[in-house]
Amino acid sequence: MEFSQKDLSQINNSRLQESEVQQQIENFVKGFKPMKLQSAATIGNGINRFSEKEVEDFISLYNSKVGENEIMKFVPASGAATRMMKDLYNFIEEYKNEEETPISNFPKAEQVIKEIEHFAFYSQLKEIMQNNGKDLNICLKDKDYKTIIEYILLEKGLNYGKSPKAWILFHNYGGRFITPFEEHLIEAAKYCSKDNVANIEFSILKEHTEGFNKLMKEVLPLYEKTFGIKYNISFSYQEHSTDTIAVDLNNEPIHDKNGNLVFRPAGHGALLNNINNLNSDIIFIKNIDNVCSLYREESIKYKQLLAGVLLKVKQVVNSLQEKLSKNNLTAEELNTICNNIKEQVLVNEVKSFEYFSSEKEYQNYLFSFLNRPIRVCGMVKNEGEPGGGPFYVEKDGNISLQIVEKAQVDLDDEGQKNLFLKATHFNPVDIVISTSNAKGEKYNLNEFVDYEAGFISEKSFEGKTIKAQERPGLWNGSMSNWLTIFVEIPLKTFNPVKTINDLLKESHRV
Repeated sequence: MEFSQKDLSQINNSRLQESEVQQQIENFVKGFKPMKLQSAATIGNGINRFSEKEVEDFISLYNSKVGENEIMKFVPASGAATRMMKDLYNFIEEYKNEEETPISNFPKAEQVIKEIEHFAFYSQLKEIMQNNGKDLNICLKDKDYKTIIEYILLEKGLNYGKSPKAWILFHNYGGRFITPFEEHLIEAAKYCSKDNVANIEFSILKEHTEGFNKLMKEVLPLYEKTFGIKYNISFSYQEHSTDTIAVDLNNEPIHDKNGNLVFRPAGHGALLNNINNLNSDIIFIKNIDNVCSLYREESIKYKQLLAGVLLKVKQVVNSLQEKLSKNNLTAEELNTICNNIKEQVLVNEVKSFEYFSSEKEYQNYLFSFLNRPIRVCGMVKNEGEPGGGPFYVEKDGNISLQIVEKAQVDLDDEGQKNLFLKATHFNPVDIVISTSNAKGEKYNLNEFVDYEAGFISEKSFEGKTIKAQERPGLWNGSMSNWLTIFVEIPLKTFNPVKTINDLLKESHRV
């Protein structure tokens, strides 16, 4: 593909490399190969289940080592609530009145109206409507449901339809109404502070910076006083240099009405660069909307478990790498290290000696196998929730544990489809990672990405269908070549708010 001088200037000004953009176009032409599933990871075969005694031991290990490590929490928080409000948008577009299109035709919107008093934002909604000459109770009595929903969604009211999820009032604690942003402050105080300082980075959209700063100034003094700590909060953005080019259905780059190439945000995989810039030893990763009131203490407990497992694994990895740094280990010594990897690092896909032609070759392999970033991922039982699952995957003759999304599987292949459907657990995005080696040197995380694990989807642009490309997902292809440990955690620790109606679930009520 030959770019014009104007195109090349735009690419360079966006801090993109022409070679990378050319590769993206090649990806559109060739497509991404589906993952080759070997089997679902299950309890005892890829997923670790710990006894209550083991859980307590890991938690004790973490709490005893907190002071020796730099710890922080990373929260992807750029998502707007537009998708969360999809059913309400559908309602105001199609609803006319109770005679022509009764609200019972819109069960999600009907539930919101019937249980409006149970939302944490109820008082604020009522006040805003009152200030605009609207009485919420009269609207209910007169069946003026559309006005109520509009005041939830639109700028004249709460403007929740275009606000980040982080700003929405999720929970009511005895008359104190709080956002998921605040819930993450509370969690961080409980399991992610060192020397009375809690470090948190939220990845957000630049246009929301002012709003986040305003919210932070409003709530920080309360939580610092409540928990006796200081918060060190930073905001990062998805860099434009991670955007990907858009093409038409013939895989030709498209231009907008001003003649500029069209680039699009490349999905959550682009946040790998944000994590790559963090300098902590232990990083907790959790989505902004996965917070709850009822099971918060349970959730905190299992964050500490995952961190304890990470510390234990890291200790063993560091020790084994030290042994592997020595010259000319015997076959017996190498086999012992292999067994230690299986038993103490908690991964069993490490290859045995028989695959190698010499002790030295095997020694180098074992060192390389351990010389990687580490992620410990919580897994919850699969009860029909959407999301990727834990699988053994084969690529280039190697077997590895991966989190695999449905879109990455060839569902037209009956064998692969059946394997995918055998998943007993799924990924709630509850991850603790270490991104440095035994010497404390940071890995370059871009060296451990499977760049063949991207996604291609169809979108709309200026009334035309286009093709867009996402980088390998943050916990999929972006972490494909990490040392991966799966740990079962209780389903009650997973309480995402994907729709506004989720806020009416028991886990989000106090």
